[in-house]
Amino acid sequence: MPRTVPCLWFNGQAEEAAAFYCSVFPNSRVTRVQPYPEGSPFPAPFGPGTAMTVDFELDGQPYTALNGGPEFTFSEAISMQIFCADQDEIDHYWDRLTADGGEESMCGWLKDKYGFSWQVVPSMLNALESDDPAKQQAVADAIFRMKKLDIAELQRAFDSA
Repeated sequence: MPRTVPCLWFNGQAEEAAAFYCSVFPNSRVTRVQPYPEGSPFPAPFGPGTAMTVDFELDGQPYTALNGGPEFTFSEAISMQIFCADQDEIDHYWDRLTADGGEESMCGWLKDKYGFSWQVVPSMLNALESDDPAKQQAVADAIFRMKKLDIAELQRAFDSA
């Protein structure tokens, strides 16, 4: 069992969100749905039988979704990084996670339709690390101009510096 498992707090959409995330990531599945028991005083908006927690895996990484109510919402202070092998993967995750009300941000960040933040990052970004300050600056400047990261443009910025 992993040492840490992210628990995402939802206001009634835990099952829906888990199913959505499982549809976006390969090798993913819902592993357990634990309903609120009869007579449960918390949370009041959800009736008996409503999912209290939903355990799921995204490409083997376990997560829990909790229907906790409206008291807490997501912020950019917590995000998940998705390291992508190529532009097709970046496009896939970007397009799927911004669909139906998601929001593009900058520098590869986005919020999905539930307000949760993701960073969609090319794995090759580490290969662009350099001791050359001009190359570092050129790549950083390119990233700052982008919403969805573009591998070809990042490589051009690196090569031209």
